Amino acid sequence: MNDSAVLLIDCPDRKGLVARVSSLLYERGANILHADQHQDHDLVLFFMRVEWALNGTGNGEETGPERFDLEGFKAAFAPMAAELGMRWKLSYSGRLPRVALFCSQYLHCMADLLHRWRTGELLCEIPLILSNHKDVERLAAFYGIPFEYSAVTAEGRTEAEARQLQMLESAGVDLVVLARYMQILSPDFVARYPASIINVHHSFLPAFTGAKPYHAAHARGVKLIGATSHYVTDLLDDGPIIEQDVARISHRDQVEDLVARGRDLERIVLSRAVRWHLDRRILCYGNKTVVFD
Repeated sequence: MNDSAVLLIDCPDRKGLVARVSSLLYERGANILHADQHQDHDLVLFFMRVEWALNGTGNGEETGPERFDLEGFKAAFAPMAAELGMRWKLSYSGRLPRVALFCSQYLHCMADLLHRWRTGELLCEIPLILSNHKDVERLAAFYGIPFEYSAVTAEGRTEAEARQLQMLESAGVDLVVLARYMQILSPDFVARYPASIINVHHSFLPAFTGAKPYHAAHARGVKLIGATSHYVTDLLDDGPIIEQDVARISHRDQVEDLVARGRDLERIVLSRAVRWHLDRRILCYGNKTVVFD
């Protein structure tokens, strides 16, 4: 892993934005590792992601120029950002994001995420696994992660969410991942983690929202099924889409076949979305995302 910083920017588009940002980094001695930008011409908006080394070389060796002064850069960048109307976020690799995983009875996405985390593909800390079923408890124990059982009923939903939020706060969680967590989060819960709750839905949104999309897809006779990872908002299955994938099916496939084939899609799109979020590659605007390469 590079010892690096990442700057994410969105602002009204105008000439010279790339030059202004890159010139300031150059003046302060940054060694840029990656840079990418995007313009939304219809909305006249500009988006940029730039990553640079903090140790002077970008190859993990403490040689070359002295360590980059991150605080000094922030102080120099803030006035320019205000002048240009920039929304910006600066992060660095030295602090691993803390991720809580939620699930219900289906464990395929949870098992996939935990394997990728253990093998180093997902660079984060996982201080908590939470479920409204106890099926995942043994899997959490295998990976040495604290497990919390949180029963959710219609009558006790408010109290259950209050306990969950308290656990998340105590664990210092930055990102919540719903790995087939079959409960609807309240607007109050979602508001606590804006653009920081990732869900996987087992259809190619916006088609077939709701609890049984494979059944609906089979009844409709579609020839493609899909899965979607998205940020959670107040509207069910309507948040900014991060990643999608599809598989071809035929009239011979039954609902159980769609479910089995869909599980692979769900694992893939959720793991990609989580990795891109952890790598600080996503910017949200409106109900859309920019996902930088």
